[in-house]
Amino acid sequence: MACDIDRAADMVLALMQLTLHEGRRTWKSYDWEVMNTLFERGYISDPRSKAKSVVLTEAGMARGRAMFARHLEAAV
Repeated sequence: MACDIDRAADMVLALMQLTLHEGRRTWKSYDWEVMNTLFERGYISDPRSKAKSVVLTEAGMARGRAMFARHLEAAV
């Protein structure tokens, strides 16, 4: 199945907003291609570490909040 990596990266950033802990840390249990794309774009720390989580950068936090609001936020 083909995947639009840009859209997948945006959705992963949105989902990461749900699992934030310690401020900017989030679990890295997503597709490796997507995680590498987010790292290359400067949105997360290097996912190739031994840690089970990554840290979102300022840009990653901003993009993640925007994607969460766009795709996942409940209408009030």
